[in-house]
Amino acid sequence: MANDKRKLTEKELKRKNDFETISSEMQQKGYKMKNVVINTQKAKYLALLVMFPFMALTFWLYNNVNGFNLDGISWGYVVALPLLILCLIIVHELIHGITWGLFAKKHFHSIDFGIIWSSFSPYCTCSEPLKKWQYLLGTAMPTLVLGGGSAVAAVMTNQLLIFLLAEYMIASGGGDFLIVLKGMLHHTDKKESVYCDHPYECGFVVFEK
Repeated sequence: MANDKRKLTEKELKRKNDFETISSEMQQKGYKMKNVVINTQKAKYLALLVMFPFMALTFWLYNNVNGFNLDGISWGYVVALPLLILCLIIVHELIHGITWGLFAKKHFHSIDFGIIWSSFSPYCTCSEPLKKWQYLLGTAMPTLVLGGGSAVAAVMTNQLLIFLLAEYMIASGGGDFLIVLKGMLHHTDKKESVYCDHPYECGFVVFEK
């Protein structure tokens, strides 16, 4: 692995050491490794740009079907919205873990949850290499379920609170969709390839031969 540009946490160091063991085993089997990482500073802007069409579509559908009645907004919305967002952020990471865990050979023993305290961001990571479609599906699933599912529910029930939650969950899935986009754009002429979460950066590692 390249020299670290920042001090890694204890959990990140453990994942780094575990990953180096996996990497060594994969290379002994003839796989070559390629890092695909995302610059977190640029990702903040790119993520919103990527998700803007989906947010705009949700807005158009809700407005076209139901319109916006802002008279119903109360202090209950102000209290409920941040609490529900906090709950859904946790559920977001659980969906990552459940999806990847179903595909991993060691199942949930390969899943790790944590919080990046500097930005107070929860995360979920899978330490086991997966097939490309398995990894990308696990990456996209929370946004598909919580963002897309909430958008459909909002339009069908005419609930402004659910609409706001849907827009937030779509926007918050921008980083995941950047990774999905990176994965979809990564093409190889190799016969075999597997994808693994990067142990401490935003992105993934491809092993191919």
